[in-house]
Amino acid sequence: MTGSGEHVGRARERLTALLVDASTGALGAADGHVAGVYLRSRTPGLLRLATLVGLPGPLFRPWWRLHMDRPFPVADAFRLGVRVVLPNATEMVRRYPQFAAGLPFQFGSVYSPVPGASPAFGVLTVLRPATPDAVDELPDLDRLCGLAERLGAGLRELVADEGAAAVAWEGEPVCVRPPPRRTRPARSGRFTWDPETSAVHADDRLHALLGVAPEDFAGTGSALAEAVAPADAPLVLAALRETAAGKPPESPLLTRAGDGTPRLVELWPPSDAGTPSLVTGIVVDPGPAGSADSAADPLPQGVFCLDRAGLVRYVNRAAARLAGRPAAELLDRPVWEAMPWLSGPPYDDHWRGALLAPDPVHFQVRHEDAGEGDLLAMSLHPGPDLVTCTVVPANRLDPAVRLPCPPEPEPDAVSGPGRSGGPSMAPLYRPIALAIALTDAVTARQVSAVVMQELLPAFGGRRLAIYLVQDRHLFLAWESGFPPGFLAPFDGVGLDARIPGVETLTTGRPLFFESMRQLADTYPGLALDADRGARAFLPLIASGRPVGSCILGFDDERGFSTEERTVLMALAGLIAHAMEKAQRYDSEAALARGLQQALLPRRLSAHPWVETVGRYLPGTQGMDVGGDWYDVVEAGDGLALVIGDVQGHGVQAAATMGQLRSAVRAFALGDRPPDEVMSGTNHLLIDLDPGQFASCCYLRLDPATGLARVARAGHLPPLLRTPDGRTHALEIPGGVVLGVDPRARYPVTELELAPEAILALYTDGLVERPGADIDDGIAALRVALAKAGAAHGRRGGRSLAGVADRLTATARHATDRPDDVALLLAARRPPQ
Repeated sequence: MTGSGEHVGRARERLTALLVDASTGALGAADGHVAGVYLRSRTPGLLRLATLVGLPGPLFRPWWRLHMDRPFPVADAFRLGVRVVLPNATEMVRRYPQFAAGLPFQFGSVYSPVPGASPAFGVLTVLRPATPDAVDELPDLDRLCGLAERLGAGLRELVADEGAAAVAWEGEPVCVRPPPRRTRPARSGRFTWDPETSAVHADDRLHALLGVAPEDFAGTGSALAEAVAPADAPLVLAALRETAAGKPPESPLLTRAGDGTPRLVELWPPSDAGTPSLVTGIVVDPGPAGSADSAADPLPQGVFCLDRAGLVRYVNRAAARLAGRPAAELLDRPVWEAMPWLSGPPYDDHWRGALLAPDPVHFQVRHEDAGEGDLLAMSLHPGPDLVTCTVVPANRLDPAVRLPCPPEPEPDAVSGPGRSGGPSMAPLYRPIALAIALTDAVTARQVSAVVMQELLPAFGGRRLAIYLVQDRHLFLAWESGFPPGFLAPFDGVGLDARIPGVETLTTGRPLFFESMRQLADTYPGLALDADRGARAFLPLIASGRPVGSCILGFDDERGFSTEERTVLMALAGLIAHAMEKAQRYDSEAALARGLQQALLPRRLSAHPWVETVGRYLPGTQGMDVGGDWYDVVEAGDGLALVIGDVQGHGVQAAATMGQLRSAVRAFALGDRPPDEVMSGTNHLLIDLDPGQFASCCYLRLDPATGLARVARAGHLPPLLRTPDGRTHALEIPGGVVLGVDPRARYPVTELELAPEAILALYTDGLVERPGADIDDGIAALRVALAKAGAAHGRRGGRSLAGVADRLTATARHATDRPDDVALLLAARRPPQ
């Protein structure tokens, strides 16, 4: 098994190298900021992001998984096999409004399918600067397609060597830092300016920074401003004059050079000594990620730089002081770890904007450990290789001498991550985040959990209750934050009750109470859970039909602006539609569970010389119903043991499983050879449902001799624990999964099941974990079988049922079980 694990590891390394080469090549081919590759996964209909270059992985987490049938450009490129080009945000909104809602920034993108056999292997994706509508203005599209084709050729070679499973991606993407586009170091230079004569004297370092020879420099204030920042020259001149009048800027001027890279200009007023009429200045060009030195250290304002992987690459002394941590603790760490007060909503959106779009991003943030007040003004200035960030106490801002900044909330209205203060800017974008998160929530409990995670933090709420309508009564579906037992009297209340949770639904109007006193005055005698706070009651109505009501609770009194009320109603609509979908899903799931229970064997065929035990555990995601099954059937004078796994979940998978189980049972009762059983079942599945497939392992056992004949169709290898305690996976040649190739052949392997040996047949849900190698899971099951089987014996030892319980204990107690689990054990007991 170790050799097999090493082999799989080498295949994964080979795959990763192909993907990283294609992604980094695509950055240059399309002049991109971000590139990556989506690949097919082992979950039917699901694409996973395999590599990401140029953007921190956590910032792109909502797009790590994409379903092939979603209205997204990646899905269209994969499903249709055509290149999708979106030159700018306008075209993105027109063609893919849901995608644009999640990434509302000015950028273009290209999606090129990676050709395979059929369908494509995946999609090569590049996010790049926006261009006009003309598609032919995007650079080197043919080169990008060539990269996708070469990647497809490499993947086909990998499939030929390692099999199709080698290019199915599971787990998180591999995130790679892009190669630097510039290599020059950070630079700075000094100058003096005489306001009476406008004469400028620049040192040699400033001439080198500006790329102007001393003899070619006009030596005036206007010439200096044009050379430092052509587009911001008036701003620089105005700041020089203000400084000469004794009013220097409180923070560095944030300007851009002619090539768009950021430059910082710091000014000092005339002094009383030396040359009192001269203004002194320093110009700093921070340089690319990884090369910044101490050039910005003299500045009194905070400056730090991030590379495109989100790592802090430079911090000056002022930024470290404002962050409240030594610079050594900030460097080379992701910004959301180095400065956790800059993580989460809405800051993730600010970082995405700075990394995807060319325009500066300005915002305010609350940081209680800041040395000069807990409200800081942040500016993010994107560049080719890094984002240059400035941070100053917000109370030192002077709009007259600074770049324009969008309006920010008042200090007492800003609420950072995890705070429960007043309103935040989060309502401006939370419908987007909530809508994206709700796409993966399919049960009422999952919808409620998403609302708890996404909605409450955005508005600083601490309490949540969701009620759903059933038979003209409201029943509590979810609660969090309320005193224990407080909501129990309201569970099952009729729709004629005069309480806010009912009236908001029956009238269809939201109810907002800025204080608990206001709530008590409106509903005299209503039991309250607190003396202080605010409450919002929202109707959940979908397609004109009442679904339920949602209650939000806040610890402090607060107002609800018109904008917030509008956003909360929009969010309530999203929740209502998600709940309506979840209720339909729960009904279908109940039907599927009943169908599956009816199709699984109530009892296994018995033989006096063979003990068998089966276990089945449904998944905990989605519908909780899959296509795994097991069976033991009388076959001639022996027994047939079978285990299988139909792709997918839900009613269709359960129904297909029932048909296959019946077919295998019929073939077994006729005592057909294992290869004929597999071939016959394969043809049946192809006829029943083209496009559906299943894995299966069939074993015909002679109880008297222990001789077993096995055929395998794409299923995991059985495990065998011999009487001496050795446990290993059986090397059994097999054919392709059922339902794919009508001409498939299934070789038969013979083996012997000795007395007191234990044979284990299982499905991948027992051994597969997201992000982990399946060979490691099989090895862990093999070790568990060796330990559990040690106590198993014919007399007085652990029963085979106890062994089965021990092998499934971890899966049985897991709160998150992505797939269903089937296990079948058999032990031979010869006659005495």
